[in-house]
Amino acid sequence: MLFMRTTLTIDADVERLLQRELRRTNRSMKAVVNDALRAGLRSQGKPSRARRFKVEPHAFGFKPGVDVDRLNQLVDEMEAEETARKLAR
Repeated sequence: MLFMRTTLTIDADVERLLQRELRRTNRSMKAVVNDALRAGLRSQGKPSRARRFKVEPHAFGFKPGVDVDRLNQLVDEMEAEETARKLAR
């Protein structure tokens, strides 16, 4: 196995992340940097796949004649009636 020794200039924000990871894992800097570079370089060019969205239908059991597209209007009307009752007291 070939080893390469080099000097890197690390940005301040990356240094903070690196230090946090070193404390969290109690691993050597060499191991943490190598793993991070491997993960980053392997993921380049690969779009992340979002989980497929699945719709689960549900039978609400509305009675015939109930327009489910106008339920918000029904709620608004009920709230208006309740407000009118409260104000009439």
